[in-house]
Amino acid sequence: MNKRSFIKNATLTGIGATLGMDALAALFETKKHSSAAALAADDQFWNQIRTQYMLKPDYINLENGFYNFIPQPTLEKYIQHIRDINYQGSYYMRTVQRDNKKRMAAKLAAVAGCSPEELIITRNTTESLDLIIAGQDWKAGDEALMAIQDYGSMLDMFEQVSKRYGVVLNKVSIPNLPASDEEIVSLYEKAITPKTKLMMVPHMVNITGQILPVRKICDMAHSKGVEVMVDGAHAFAHIQYKISELDCDYYGTSLHKWMSVPLGAGFLFVKKEKIAKTWPLIGDGTKDLSDIRRLNHIGTHACATDLTIEDAIDFYNMIGAERKEKRLRYIQQYWTSRVKNVPKIIINTPTDDKRSCGIANVGIAGMKPADLAKRLMDEHKIFTVAIDTANVHGCRITPNVYTTVEELDAFVAALKKLAA
Repeated sequence: MNKRSFIKNATLTGIGATLGMDALAALFETKKHSSAAALAADDQFWNQIRTQYMLKPDYINLENGFYNFIPQPTLEKYIQHIRDINYQGSYYMRTVQRDNKKRMAAKLAAVAGCSPEELIITRNTTESLDLIIAGQDWKAGDEALMAIQDYGSMLDMFEQVSKRYGVVLNKVSIPNLPASDEEIVSLYEKAITPKTKLMMVPHMVNITGQILPVRKICDMAHSKGVEVMVDGAHAFAHIQYKISELDCDYYGTSLHKWMSVPLGAGFLFVKKEKIAKTWPLIGDGTKDLSDIRRLNHIGTHACATDLTIEDAIDFYNMIGAERKEKRLRYIQQYWTSRVKNVPKIIINTPTDDKRSCGIANVGIAGMKPADLAKRLMDEHKIFTVAIDTANVHGCRITPNVYTTVEELDAFVAALKKLAA
């Protein structure tokens, strides 16, 4: 579906319809020759994109990383899918449900850069990666390697397999401001032992937004016979990459974050040769152990969410992967560049293009992160999330493409006032 037909065919209600989708289609047409870098700073263009979202006016939302709002075109499609499935009932569930889910998985694989035979739709990153952690043939004394900055749900699952099977857990601490890729690679390399079986690596550190050199880490780990599982919760549809280029063994992500799919969808990538040896979380009767779908048996679920993946991909492609990444990096650097040299303000995220994009973490010396988050909300009506763990002390700031420069100016002014 091309951009123009997608815009014209979308049936909208609310603010998106009021402000006119035809005007947005025309805007894309006029900007088709503009470079992504130039467009990143074009606030008039992104304000038009903003009209396609219903945003609560009570506060400035700088916590889009947990759950990205669904744009109105996608939301209306989602509602229609719910109606259609409810209209067909059991007939839909017993006839085309599985074929449609397989088709959505193929569309995701095309965006992710892997084979459709290596990807399944899950409900979120936690389900994806916990499946891999629990699905190994662990033996007492096996070792797993991870970082203290990794996501809590996966760390909890590692603790469970440790207690259940006697797996030894080794943890490193990722520096907030590394000097080089080699510092990160060496950090993991030094923690590997002959008993290390699996290591977990965040593509983007969830509490700071730091981008890790995943391919270099994978190459190092594979040279030592260690498999790599990547947490891509904040990377997919945020920065541009192909899973095939990372050469990891497993990759999981959530689609309700930067792809703006309704809650309840994620995906898991498993390298083809690793599928047969992975145990599913829920038993499945599939005889072909190399069929990745045997890992995907979760019973009856909200399949309207699965169908909406296609619509979310259409909207994502309409914006354009490069344009989205450039915009997210521009707005992150817009506010960080204005506070990084202010006394008492501490940026806990590298701000160069290679190591971060839309997410950053900021703290104020002498102020607890919880107090900073509360004062930003109470005194300035700016919503963030406090992070006070794993050597990271500040608020995670996750704007989205619809965040305005005026909102960021208000945030910068608030930080300077609180720091003073």
